[in-house]
Amino acid sequence: MTSGYVLDVNEPEFEYEVVAYSQNTPVVVDFWAPWCGPCKMLGPLLERLAEEARGGFRLARVNVDENQSLAMRFGVRSIPAVKAFQHGQVVAEFVGAQPEPRVREFIRNLAPSAGDLLLEKANSLARQHEWASAEKTFRQVLENTQGQAGAELGLAKSLIAQGKAAESLAILPRIPASKEYSSAQLLIPLAEVMDGMKRGPAADGDPLASAFENALRLVSRGNIYSALDGLLDILRQDKNYRDGQARKVYLGLLELLGEEDPQTRQYRSDLTMLLF
Repeated sequence: MTSGYVLDVNEPEFEYEVVAYSQNTPVVVDFWAPWCGPCKMLGPLLERLAEEARGGFRLARVNVDENQSLAMRFGVRSIPAVKAFQHGQVVAEFVGAQPEPRVREFIRNLAPSAGDLLLEKANSLARQHEWASAEKTFRQVLENTQGQAGAELGLAKSLIAQGKAAESLAILPRIPASKEYSSAQLLIPLAEVMDGMKRGPAADGDPLASAFENALRLVSRGNIYSALDGLLDILRQDKNYRDGQARKVYLGLLELLGEEDPQTRQYRSDLTMLLF
């Protein structure tokens, strides 16, 4: 198969089509042979991924029977052998037919897809607390990639920060076992309390209850730091307020901010000093 994204390369062409080309665009070289059974499984997968990437990387196919010097030059002793070039150098490689998820991960690390870049944009918006824009962008990611746990978690966070707790509760419990799962579990108590408050306040003249509800209202307005300050004041008076509910909400807010937020470490330290 030869197209704008996939081409067969021989020894005279290699320097230009692979080494030089990789200065600007990643090139994945597939060393193969017509008699190689695993090559017949891996080759079509690589071609499909190259077409899907639409120029994110180039796939160069090298027939080792016809280009033995190239195989020797790059130490190819078993095929299929796949080597990724960037800036004229081999930067990653694997040998043998691999499952599609592993091959996709190999390509993703080399050349992020449009979906990966969109997800990074959404996460960046969330880190800047631009929650409405983040929500919109996370939804765009999920339109193209269903079941993307990172995007689902990000969407749930952006909903909570806008006071849309009920919508987040439709997402958080379905996040599967993954690196996002523990984050989702920390956010669920926060979302549940916020959703419950929307159904009716229950302060009844209790100063701590009023302060607690005020903290939740601040979250709904995206004012997370002030909400954390309010919860700290409550916990200073009652470390186990509402059977630990205030503490769980506090931890949920830290998860909402994320470890990259410059204030998270200080707020976590404040809680630790208060409780212990």
